[in-house]
Amino acid sequence: MPDTRIGHTFGHEIVGIVEEVGPSVQNLQRGDRVMVPFNIYCGSCYFCSRGLFSNCHNVNPNATAVGGIYGYSHTTGGYDGGQAEFVRVPFADVGPSVIPEWLSSEDALMLTAAFSTGYFGAQLGDIAERDTVVVFGAGPVGLAAARSAWFLGAGRVIVVDHIDYRLERAKTFAFAETIHLSEVGDIVLALKKATDYLGADVVIDAVGAEADGSVLQHVTGAKLKLQGGSPVAVNWAIDSARKGGTVSVIGAYGPIVSSVRLGDIVNKGLTVRANQAPVKRQWPRLLEHIRNGHLRPSDLLTHRFPLEHIAEAYHVFSAKLDDCIKPVVIVGEE
Repeated sequence: MPDTRIGHTFGHEIVGIVEEVGPSVQNLQRGDRVMVPFNIYCGSCYFCSRGLFSNCHNVNPNATAVGGIYGYSHTTGGYDGGQAEFVRVPFADVGPSVIPEWLSSEDALMLTAAFSTGYFGAQLGDIAERDTVVVFGAGPVGLAAARSAWFLGAGRVIVVDHIDYRLERAKTFAFAETIHLSEVGDIVLALKKATDYLGADVVIDAVGAEADGSVLQHVTGAKLKLQGGSPVAVNWAIDSARKGGTVSVIGAYGPIVSSVRLGDIVNKGLTVRANQAPVKRQWPRLLEHIRNGHLRPSDLLTHRFPLEHIAEAYHVFSAKLDDCIKPVVIVGEE
Protein backbone atom coordinates (compact mmCIF):
# COMPACT_ATOMS: atom_id res chain seq x y z
CA MET A 1 0.00 0.00 0.00
CA PRO A 2 1.29 3.49 -0.77
CA ASP A 3 2.54 5.63 2.12
CA THR A 4 2.81 2.75 4.57
CA ARG A 5 5.23 3.95 7.23
CA ILE A 6 7.49 2.00 9.56
CA GLY A 7 5.65 1.04 12.72
CA HIS A 8 2.17 1.23 11.21
CA THR A 9 -0.16 -1.51 12.51
CA PHE A 10 -2.38 -3.22 9.95
CA GLY A 11 -5.85 -4.68 10.39
CA HIS A 12 -9.13 -3.02 9.40
CA GLU A 13 -11.58 -5.70 10.59
CA ILE A 14 -11.92 -5.44 14.34
CA VAL A 15 -13.93 -7.15 17.05
CA GLY A 16 -12.90 -6.85 20.68
CA ILE A 17 -13.59 -5.99 24.30
CA VAL A 18 -13.68 -2.38 25.49
CA GLU A 19 -10.86 -1.87 28.00
CA GLU A 20 -11.10 1.87 28.56
CA VAL A 21 -13.31 4.75 27.41
CA GLY A 22 -12.63 8.46 27.17
CA PRO A 23 -14.60 10.97 29.24
CA SER A 24 -16.82 11.99 26.30
CA VAL A 25 -17.89 8.45 25.36
CA GLN A 26 -21.49 7.82 26.41
CA ASN A 27 -22.57 4.72 24.47
CA LEU A 28 -19.89 2.22 25.49
CA GLN A 29 -18.47 0.98 28.75
CA ARG A 30 -15.60 -1.20 29.90
CA GLY A 31 -16.27 -4.87 29.20
CA ASP A 32 -18.57 -4.35 26.20
CA ARG A 33 -17.99 -6.75 23.31
CA VAL A 34 -18.02 -4.58 20.20
CA MET A 35 -17.67 -4.71 16.44
CA VAL A 36 -15.90 -1.80 14.81
CA PRO A 37 -16.67 -0.69 11.24
CA PHE A 38 -13.55 -0.33 9.15
CA ASN A 39 -14.60 3.25 8.32
CA ILE A 40 -13.62 5.94 10.78
CA TYR A 41 -16.11 8.80 10.69
CA CYS A 42 -17.29 11.73 12.77
CA GLY A 43 -21.01 11.21 12.29
CA SER A 44 -21.85 14.90 11.91
CA CYS A 45 -20.20 16.37 8.80
CA TYR A 46 -21.93 17.07 5.47
CA PHE A 47 -21.16 13.58 4.16
CA CYS A 48 -21.86 11.63 7.34
CA SER A 49 -25.24 13.35 7.63
CA ARG A 50 -26.05 11.84 4.22
CA GLY A 51 -24.96 8.34 5.21
CA LEU A 52 -21.65 8.56 3.34
CA PHE A 53 -19.64 7.42 6.35
CA SER A 54 -16.78 6.18 4.19
CA ASN A 55 -16.35 9.70 2.81
CA CYS A 56 -16.25 11.57 6.13
CA HIS A 57 -14.78 15.04 5.74
CA ASN A 58 -13.11 15.28 9.14
CA VAL A 59 -10.99 12.14 9.61
CA ASN A 60 -8.45 12.00 6.79
CA PRO A 61 -6.21 15.01 6.11
CA ASN A 62 -4.41 13.12 3.33
CA ALA A 63 -7.24 12.71 0.82
CA THR A 64 -10.18 14.54 -0.67
CA ALA A 65 -12.29 11.44 -1.32
CA VAL A 66 -11.98 8.47 1.01
CA GLY A 67 -12.30 8.98 4.74
CA GLY A 68 -10.34 7.23 7.48
CA ILE A 69 -9.68 3.48 7.57
CA TYR A 70 -8.01 1.46 10.30
CA GLY A 71 -4.64 -0.05 9.41
CA TYR A 72 -4.64 1.03 5.76
CA SER A 73 -1.59 3.29 5.62
CA HIS A 74 -1.37 7.07 5.91
CA THR A 75 -3.22 7.41 2.61
CA THR A 76 -6.37 6.74 4.62
CA GLY A 77 -5.43 8.76 7.67
CA GLY A 78 -2.63 6.79 9.28
CA TYR A 79 -4.82 5.13 11.91
CA ASP A 80 -3.29 2.03 13.48
CA GLY A 81 -5.28 -1.15 12.94
CA GLY A 82 -6.47 -4.04 15.02
CA GLN A 83 -3.74 -6.63 14.55
CA ALA A 84 -2.45 -5.87 18.03
CA GLU A 85 -3.40 -6.40 21.67
CA PHE A 86 -4.93 -2.92 21.88
CA VAL A 87 -6.30 -0.44 19.35
CA ARG A 88 -7.46 3.13 19.81
CA VAL A 89 -10.95 3.74 18.38
CA PRO A 90 -11.72 7.42 17.67
CA PHE A 91 -15.29 8.75 17.51
CA ALA A 92 -16.26 5.78 19.66
CA ASP A 93 -19.85 6.94 20.15
CA VAL A 94 -20.69 6.76 16.43
CA GLY A 95 -18.58 3.89 15.06
CA PRO A 96 -18.53 0.74 17.21
CA SER A 97 -21.66 -1.17 18.16
CA VAL A 98 -22.18 -3.56 21.05
CA ILE A 99 -22.48 -7.08 19.65
CA PRO A 100 -25.82 -8.73 20.43
CA GLU A 101 -25.49 -11.68 22.82
CA TRP A 102 -26.84 -14.08 20.20
CA LEU A 103 -24.22 -13.11 17.58
CA SER A 104 -20.85 -14.87 17.49
CA SER A 105 -17.69 -12.78 17.39
CA GLU A 106 -16.70 -14.38 14.08
CA ASP A 107 -19.99 -13.48 12.42
CA ALA A 108 -19.65 -9.96 13.81
CA LEU A 109 -16.11 -9.74 12.47
CA MET A 110 -17.31 -10.47 8.94
CA LEU A 111 -19.73 -7.55 9.17
CA THR A 112 -16.98 -5.03 9.99
CA ALA A 113 -15.75 -4.98 6.38
CA ALA A 114 -15.80 -7.97 4.03
CA PHE A 115 -19.39 -9.18 4.06
CA SER A 116 -20.89 -5.73 4.43
CA THR A 117 -18.81 -4.56 1.47
CA GLY A 118 -20.12 -7.41 -0.65
CA TYR A 119 -23.69 -6.62 0.36
CA PHE A 120 -23.10 -2.96 -0.45
CA GLY A 121 -21.77 -3.95 -3.88
CA ALA A 122 -24.98 -5.82 -4.56
CA GLN A 123 -27.00 -2.84 -3.33
CA LEU A 124 -25.13 -0.54 -5.71
CA GLY A 125 -26.30 -2.76 -8.54
CA ASP A 126 -29.91 -1.80 -7.81
CA ILE A 127 -30.87 -5.42 -8.49
CA ALA A 128 -34.41 -5.94 -9.74
CA GLU A 129 -36.50 -9.09 -9.43
CA ARG A 130 -35.03 -11.97 -11.49
CA ASP A 131 -32.02 -9.97 -12.69
CA THR A 132 -28.92 -11.79 -13.91
CA VAL A 133 -25.95 -10.75 -11.77
CA VAL A 134 -22.30 -11.42 -12.66
CA VAL A 135 -19.58 -11.11 -10.02
CA PHE A 136 -15.92 -10.88 -11.02
CA GLY A 137 -13.77 -12.27 -8.21
CA ALA A 138 -14.51 -15.10 -5.77
CA GLY A 139 -12.58 -13.77 -2.81
CA PRO A 140 -14.42 -13.05 0.45
CA VAL A 141 -15.99 -9.81 -0.82
CA GLY A 142 -16.99 -11.29 -4.17
CA LEU A 143 -18.55 -14.32 -2.49
CA ALA A 144 -20.41 -12.01 -0.13
CA ALA A 145 -21.68 -9.97 -3.08
CA ALA A 146 -22.86 -13.09 -4.88
CA ARG A 147 -24.70 -14.40 -1.82
CA SER A 148 -26.20 -10.97 -1.16
CA ALA A 149 -27.53 -10.71 -4.72
CA TRP A 150 -30.08 -13.40 -3.87
CA PHE A 151 -31.30 -11.44 -0.85
CA LEU A 152 -31.98 -8.49 -3.17
CA GLY A 153 -34.03 -10.44 -5.69
CA ALA A 154 -31.60 -11.81 -8.28
CA GLY A 155 -32.87 -14.60 -10.49
CA ARG A 156 -29.44 -15.81 -11.55
CA VAL A 157 -25.92 -15.29 -10.18
CA ILE A 158 -22.70 -16.09 -12.07
CA VAL A 159 -19.25 -15.87 -10.42
CA VAL A 160 -16.03 -15.59 -12.44
CA ASP A 161 -12.60 -16.50 -11.10
CA HIS A 162 -9.53 -18.57 -12.01
CA ILE A 163 -9.04 -20.57 -8.80
CA ASP A 164 -10.81 -23.92 -8.51
CA TYR A 165 -11.44 -23.96 -4.76
CA ARG A 166 -12.82 -20.42 -4.80
CA LEU A 167 -15.26 -21.36 -7.54
CA GLU A 168 -16.33 -24.40 -5.53
CA ARG A 169 -17.03 -22.10 -2.59
CA ALA A 170 -19.05 -19.87 -4.92
CA LYS A 171 -21.27 -22.87 -5.62
CA THR A 172 -21.68 -24.02 -2.02
CA PHE A 173 -21.79 -20.66 -0.21
CA ALA A 174 -23.24 -18.31 -2.82
CA PHE A 175 -25.32 -20.89 -4.73
CA ALA A 176 -23.93 -19.42 -7.94
CA GLU A 177 -23.10 -20.66 -11.39
CA THR A 178 -19.39 -20.36 -12.10
CA ILE A 179 -17.08 -19.67 -15.02
CA HIS A 180 -13.38 -20.56 -14.83
CA LEU A 181 -11.32 -17.88 -16.54
CA SER A 182 -8.70 -20.37 -17.69
CA GLU A 183 -11.30 -22.52 -19.42
CA VAL A 184 -12.73 -19.85 -21.72
CA GLY A 185 -10.84 -18.00 -24.41
CA ASP A 186 -12.86 -14.81 -24.09
CA ILE A 187 -14.67 -14.19 -20.82
CA VAL A 188 -16.87 -11.44 -22.27
CA LEU A 189 -18.00 -13.70 -25.11
CA ALA A 190 -18.62 -16.53 -22.65
CA LEU A 191 -20.85 -14.29 -20.55
CA LYS A 192 -22.71 -13.03 -23.59
CA LYS A 193 -23.40 -16.61 -24.65
CA ALA A 194 -24.62 -17.35 -21.13
CA THR A 195 -27.09 -14.44 -21.33
CA ASP A 196 -28.51 -15.02 -24.82
CA TYR A 197 -26.13 -12.33 -26.12
CA LEU A 198 -27.92 -9.64 -24.13
CA GLY A 199 -25.40 -9.19 -21.33
CA ALA A 200 -25.95 -9.22 -17.58
CA ASP A 201 -28.34 -6.83 -15.88
CA VAL A 202 -25.82 -6.14 -13.11
CA VAL A 203 -22.05 -6.74 -13.07
CA ILE A 204 -20.03 -6.40 -9.86
CA ASP A 205 -16.26 -5.86 -9.97
CA ALA A 206 -14.95 -7.38 -6.73
CA VAL A 207 -11.41 -7.80 -8.07
CA GLY A 208 -9.94 -4.33 -8.36
CA ALA A 209 -6.19 -3.86 -8.66
CA GLU A 210 -4.95 -6.82 -6.64
CA ALA A 211 -1.31 -7.52 -5.85
CA ASP A 212 0.82 -10.41 -7.19
CA GLY A 213 -1.14 -13.55 -8.00
CA SER A 214 -4.38 -11.78 -8.84
CA VAL A 215 -6.95 -12.91 -11.34
CA LEU A 216 -5.85 -10.23 -13.77
CA GLN A 217 -2.17 -11.09 -13.66
CA HIS A 218 -2.96 -14.75 -14.11
CA VAL A 219 -4.92 -14.04 -17.27
CA THR A 220 -3.08 -11.04 -18.72
CA GLY A 221 0.41 -11.48 -17.33
CA ALA A 222 0.32 -7.82 -16.30
CA LYS A 223 2.30 -6.52 -13.34
CA LEU A 224 -0.09 -4.38 -11.32
CA LYS A 225 0.48 -1.70 -8.72
CA LEU A 226 -2.06 -0.86 -6.05
CA GLN A 227 -1.38 2.86 -6.53
CA GLY A 228 -3.52 2.69 -9.66
CA GLY A 229 -3.93 -0.67 -11.27
CA SER A 230 -5.10 -2.21 -14.47
CA PRO A 231 -8.66 -1.53 -15.63
CA VAL A 232 -9.06 -5.06 -17.02
CA ALA A 233 -11.70 -6.18 -14.50
CA VAL A 234 -13.76 -3.02 -14.76
CA ASN A 235 -13.58 -3.15 -18.56
CA TRP A 236 -14.74 -6.76 -18.47
CA ALA A 237 -17.64 -5.57 -16.34
CA ILE A 238 -18.47 -2.78 -18.82
CA ASP A 239 -18.32 -5.19 -21.76
CA SER A 240 -20.36 -7.88 -19.99
CA ALA A 241 -23.23 -5.64 -18.91
CA ARG A 242 -26.30 -5.32 -21.08
CA LYS A 243 -27.32 -2.02 -22.63
CA GLY A 244 -28.87 0.06 -19.87
CA GLY A 245 -27.33 -2.21 -17.24
CA THR A 246 -25.45 -1.38 -14.06
CA VAL A 247 -21.80 -1.84 -13.13
CA SER A 248 -20.93 -1.87 -9.43
CA VAL A 249 -17.28 -1.36 -8.50
CA ILE A 250 -16.21 -2.43 -5.01
CA GLY A 251 -12.74 -3.73 -5.87
CA ALA A 252 -9.85 -1.66 -4.52
CA TYR A 253 -8.23 0.76 -6.97
CA GLY A 254 -5.74 3.56 -6.59
CA PRO A 255 -6.64 7.11 -7.63
CA ILE A 256 -5.37 6.87 -11.22
CA VAL A 257 -6.51 4.08 -13.54
CA SER A 258 -6.11 4.67 -17.26
CA SER A 259 -7.88 3.22 -20.31
CA VAL A 260 -11.30 2.69 -18.76
CA ARG A 261 -13.82 2.43 -21.61
CA LEU A 262 -15.77 5.59 -20.94
CA GLY A 263 -17.16 5.66 -24.47
CA ASP A 264 -18.72 2.23 -24.00
CA ILE A 265 -20.29 3.38 -20.75
CA VAL A 266 -21.91 6.29 -22.57
CA ASN A 267 -22.91 4.42 -25.72
CA LYS A 268 -24.43 1.50 -23.81
CA GLY A 269 -26.23 3.78 -21.38
CA LEU A 270 -24.64 2.10 -18.37
CA THR A 271 -24.95 3.20 -14.79
CA VAL A 272 -21.64 2.87 -12.93
CA ARG A 273 -21.66 3.11 -9.14
CA ALA A 274 -18.76 2.76 -6.73
CA ASN A 275 -17.59 3.63 -3.23
CA GLN A 276 -16.01 2.28 -0.10
CA ALA A 277 -18.85 0.63 1.80
CA PRO A 278 -20.39 2.62 4.67
CA VAL A 279 -20.68 -0.72 6.44
CA LYS A 280 -22.71 0.30 9.47
CA ARG A 281 -25.62 1.10 7.15
CA GLN A 282 -25.65 -2.55 6.06
CA TRP A 283 -25.69 -4.00 9.56
CA PRO A 284 -29.43 -3.89 10.40
CA ARG A 285 -30.47 -5.91 7.35
CA LEU A 286 -27.56 -8.35 7.61
CA LEU A 287 -28.21 -8.91 11.31
CA GLU A 288 -31.81 -9.68 10.42
CA HIS A 289 -30.71 -12.31 7.89
CA ILE A 290 -28.32 -13.86 10.42
CA ARG A 291 -30.87 -13.96 13.23
CA ASN A 292 -33.47 -15.52 10.92
CA GLY A 293 -31.03 -18.30 10.05
CA HIS A 294 -30.62 -17.26 6.41
CA LEU A 295 -26.94 -16.36 6.66
CA ARG A 296 -23.79 -17.24 8.56
CA PRO A 297 -21.00 -14.95 7.32
CA SER A 298 -18.37 -16.81 9.33
CA ASP A 299 -18.71 -19.72 6.90
CA LEU A 300 -16.21 -17.77 4.78
CA LEU A 301 -13.55 -18.05 7.50
CA THR A 302 -11.28 -20.95 6.67
CA HIS A 303 -8.21 -20.43 8.87
CA ARG A 304 -7.53 -19.18 12.39
CA PHE A 305 -4.15 -17.97 13.68
CA PRO A 306 -2.95 -16.57 17.01
CA LEU A 307 -1.39 -13.12 16.84
CA GLU A 308 2.11 -14.54 17.27
CA HIS A 309 1.65 -16.48 14.01
CA ILE A 310 0.38 -13.53 11.99
CA ALA A 311 3.20 -13.77 9.43
CA GLU A 312 2.05 -17.29 8.61
CA ALA A 313 -1.51 -16.02 8.22
CA TYR A 314 -0.39 -13.44 5.67
CA HIS A 315 1.62 -16.06 3.79
CA VAL A 316 -1.20 -18.60 3.64
CA PHE A 317 -3.68 -15.99 2.46
CA SER A 318 -1.49 -14.23 -0.11
CA ALA A 319 -0.15 -17.49 -1.56
CA LYS A 320 -3.66 -19.00 -1.53
CA LEU A 321 -2.48 -22.11 0.32
CA ASP A 322 -4.65 -24.83 1.84
CA ASP A 323 -7.80 -23.58 0.06
CA CYS A 324 -7.68 -20.36 2.07
CA ILE A 325 -10.64 -18.04 1.57
CA LYS A 326 -10.24 -15.82 4.62
CA PRO A 327 -8.09 -16.19 7.74
CA VAL A 328 -8.77 -14.60 11.10
CA VAL A 329 -6.15 -13.50 13.63
CA ILE A 330 -7.11 -14.14 17.25
CA VAL A 331 -5.67 -11.90 19.95
CA GLY A 332 -5.85 -13.51 23.40
CA GLU A 333 -9.12 -15.02 24.57
CA GLU A 334 -12.60 -13.84 23.67
